[in-house]
Amino acid sequence: MPRKIAVASAVALLTGGLVAGFSYQAIASAGTDATAGSKPVPAASPEMFAALQRDLHLTAEQAKVRMTADAKATRVERTLRSGLGARFGGAWLTPSADQIVVAITDASKAAEVRAAGATPKIVTHSESQLDATKSTLDSKTAGAPASVSGWYVDVATNSVVVLSSPAGLDATKSFVAASGIATNSVRVIASEETPRPLADVRGGDAYFINNSGRCSVGFPVVGGFVSAGHCGQPGSSTAGPNRAAQGTFQASSFPGHDYSWVKVNSDWTPRGVVNRYDGSTIAVRGSQEAAVGAAICRSGSTTGLHCGTVGAKNSTVRYPQGSVSGLTRTDVCAEPGDSGGSWISGDQAQGVTSGGSGNCTSGGTTYFQPVNPILSTYGLRLVTS
Repeated sequence: MPRKIAVASAVALLTGGLVAGFSYQAIASAGTDATAGSKPVPAASPEMFAALQRDLHLTAEQAKVRMTADAKATRVERTLRSGLGARFGGAWLTPSADQIVVAITDASKAAEVRAAGATPKIVTHSESQLDATKSTLDSKTAGAPASVSGWYVDVATNSVVVLSSPAGLDATKSFVAASGIATNSVRVIASEETPRPLADVRGGDAYFINNSGRCSVGFPVVGGFVSAGHCGQPGSSTAGPNRAAQGTFQASSFPGHDYSWVKVNSDWTPRGVVNRYDGSTIAVRGSQEAAVGAAICRSGSTTGLHCGTVGAKNSTVRYPQGSVSGLTRTDVCAEPGDSGGSWISGDQAQGVTSGGSGNCTSGGTTYFQPVNPILSTYGLRLVTS
């Protein structure tokens, strides 16, 4: 079967109804969260459930347990971030996903964390302080040496991580020292990453920009869809996988951010699904942000659906075209042409593919632009199933 666009709002319209029927109850039977009464695990499609097992090397039962833990972590993080305020230092799932850890700067709040079903960890820096440190680095990006490929807030180590080529560690450390930030909150790590946007591929499916470059649709919104900013400029035209006229970029931001939105014409109907390229779909029911350590899957027009885990939020990546801030770092693979494509955790939209290193043969690191800031910036409404 020919491959189709990543979030094919119009595929059903133009190719005779290829959007498959849903089976939302498949993962809802994973069980309930004992700390939240009888609240069920958010539903996910059988296809995403299968992809989690494949890429995270899980049995079916382990995948159900994992999705239960991910859903709980999302709720706990949201509750404690609000309740702890300036004393909140971040939250994450342990690698085995059997424990939610919440960092706090005030030991007197440990009981509150335990009551919410998480394990407290006393840290020096609050999440807001780490974010401020990262913002300072963001303001210095023009002076960063070529050895620096980016930086991100790593709540699990209560630090801001600066990535540097191994040969350029001294130059990177000098840059950090001259930035004026508190160096006790920064770690410089040697990394071979060379992130680049993933759009420069011609031909194939998904959507085409000005009848040349190809990207992947991110998520459907009322009137169109969101995608990566580096995929096109305001006024650029788009065509669907069948090369039929599709829409026009209304707004775009890159570098700085990496997001855009395309308004589609009346021939295309946005649907609240992520396409699997095999005739089946994943339902989208909202956009609650997943926790660090949560399982997550990416869909793109070059490599289809692949899964992994959230590594860090609030990352800055230095592409050849300039720096992009506010990205989420993952260990999911991606390749050129996957840019702009969907990131989903359970049935919750997470973001659109920005760029990364590696490929889906050897593996790699991929970053995505969170979807909620895109919706907020452009005043858009996510289409859900």
